[in-house]
Amino acid sequence: MLENLEPAEKIRPPSNFRPGVVFDGQEGEATTPGLDNEPETFDEYLRDAGIDPEGIEVIPPVRTSRWQQQRDGELIWLTSYRFTFRKRSSSVDLPLILAAARKKYRSRTIKTTQPRALVVLWSDLQVGKVDWLGGAEESIARIEKTRAALVELVKREKPERIVFVDLGDTIEGFDNKQSEHQNRTNDLSIHEQVDMATTFAWETLKALVELVPDVRYASVGSNHCQWRIKGQKVGKTTDDWGVFIGRQLARLAQETNAPIRFLEPQPHHESLALDVFDDGFHVLGIVHGHQAARPEGLPDWWRKQSFGSQPVAAASILLHGHFHHFRLQELGATADGASRYLIGAPTLDNGSAWFRNSSGEQSVPGLATFALEKGEPFSGTVWKL
Repeated sequence: MLENLEPAEKIRPPSNFRPGVVFDGQEGEATTPGLDNEPETFDEYLRDAGIDPEGIEVIPPVRTSRWQQQRDGELIWLTSYRFTFRKRSSSVDLPLILAAARKKYRSRTIKTTQPRALVVLWSDLQVGKVDWLGGAEESIARIEKTRAALVELVKREKPERIVFVDLGDTIEGFDNKQSEHQNRTNDLSIHEQVDMATTFAWETLKALVELVPDVRYASVGSNHCQWRIKGQKVGKTTDDWGVFIGRQLARLAQETNAPIRFLEPQPHHESLALDVFDDGFHVLGIVHGHQAARPEGLPDWWRKQSFGSQPVAAASILLHGHFHHFRLQELGATADGASRYLIGAPTLDNGSAWFRNSSGEQSVPGLATFALEKGEPFSGTVWKL
């Protein structure tokens, strides 16, 4: 007889093992039966339980329990998977901005460039807002189409420098004046809004810097992005989601060695100035625009800023958003004898039913861009993509 041979202990499933699915329509928990192969996804299991896996995300970690069982005279290992899951807050599978940083900067530089700068007015995306033009999915489609048009414009104009201006209201937020309305209509959480807005800007910047390896990015504070509690501003003016997004983009650019220079206002300032060619000829003043109740009030605001030697005092062109429609106005003259201009950017958001219902008008989304020639006065030509 063989010695030292003992029968194997019987291994039983855990005493609390109860396969099944509990789902309340938003969140749920599932425990699978013992499986001898690790599934790639749990879609089939959820489908068998009567739950459509489309729009469902599994929340890590996935817990496991293992035991042995006799099958056809052999002992095999079985594994049960226990996991929680939830319905996504939107049907959009949001990208992770850090994943985008894994791809290094790839140059497809335009070989023949002109001594000009292309200025891009990235304004009022209000990511997360749902209105008469749709929600997150429609925003994605609009930005993708706009990005493609912008790339084609860069290829045609062949600028040696690009100035990318985030004029604010990049996200919708939840604590603007209509906080109750925003809580009811937004289709993205504040974290998802910031994630998507950052991704929109980063993917656009990557496409631009691959063509023109000299990009400057500027961001300013705005009413939808400000740190607010019950509609009231708190903290510094740079405690702002738009400025925060600019800082995250700066980190991504550093990780990927992308040649982008980032600017933001000084603490306690809501505006900044950018010298396009570093020669004092074309100086962009940048502000969101909520500093005035109506767009007609911005020229007077600009004049008063000059008296107070504020950041935009030396500007030859003042850029703003906030009012959701394109506007071009000629104002006075610079020391070089060129006209000063005030340019209001159109919106990139999902529309405003409130404005349409109250005024009978509506703004058509678009992206404003214009070119500046080094040492030459601005012609007043603006493209709306």
